Parts: sequence; structure tokens; C-alpha cells
Amino acid sequence: MRRVVCPGSFDPVTYGHIDIIGRAAKQYDEVVAAVLNNVNKRGLFSVPEKLDMLEEGTAEFDNVRISEFDGLLVDFCRENGIETIVRSLRSVSDFDYELQIAQMNYRLSGVETVFMTANPQYSFLSSSLVREIAQHRGDVSSLVTPYVQGRLREKYAKRDSEGSQG
Repeated sequence: MRRVVCPGSFDPVTYGHIDIIGRAAKQYDEVVAAVLNNVNKRGLFSVPEKLDMLEEGTAEFDNVRISEFDGLLVDFCRENGIETIVRSLRSVSDFDYELQIAQMNYRLSGVETVFMTANPQYSFLSSSLVREIAQHRGDVSSLVTPYVQGRLREKYAKRDSEGSQG
């Protein structure tokens, strides 16, 4: 079985993430979309919320499994019998950064990294831009699923109401 991992923080999952996961699902027997549980960084969404949004966003792909990990990605790969990491490249600057990580992962464990270029319609897209637009009540409907859009609205409405009470 050819199994790969698509790792990320997915804070929140975007159509760009879903596109890469879906394209990987066409190429491999199993794709594990793995959410990094970074205890040093507090995201907008909790890991369980991210897992929920990923489940919803990738439901159409029968061979995609959702998981979480902390620590080194290569340890997660070793523990799950995964020999390949799939990463997306949006720009040349992404390549410089991702190449360094890919080479270190290979050196540490022999795990290969496969790069997929972003679909041009999503090459500008990042979770941080989505959060910024949503925070200011901008339209993110073409960037995330309706479910994620609703979760963003809820999250920022809650923050706004908590802020106005203080």
C-alpha cells in the first residue's frame, strides 16, 4: 500500500489544502491528512476543531484518513508506516523553505518528500489570510467550505462579544 501524509496546521483548512489532499488521493492508496498539535503555538482553532473541519472538507475522498501528531513529522511517519510526505508549493520562496525541511527529514529518517505545485486558483491562499479576512467580516466563501466559513463566523462573533464585555 502506498501511503502518504499531508501535514499542516490547517488553521483553518482551505480549498487549497483540500485541492492538494484530493490530488494526492488520486495518486496514492491512502492519504493521511495530519494536523500538527503544536503546544508552543496557539491557533484560532483547537486541534479537535481542525480535525472536524478536515473531516468535513475531505469527506468526498474515500482513501483519506484524518489524524493528528506532535513532535517530529518523521516520527509520525515511522509510527504509521508512511514513507512519503506531500507538500504544496505556492511560490519560489515556499520551495526554498520546503526544500530545507525535506532534506532534513530525509537525513533523519529516509522519508521522501514529494512537492505538488498549488493549483493557480489557490496559489495566493493561506490560512493566515483567510483568518484576517474573516476577522474583519470579509467574504471567504471562495476560499473555504461553507462549514469552515460558518465556524470562522462563530469564532469571531464569540471573540467580538467577549471583547465588548471587557
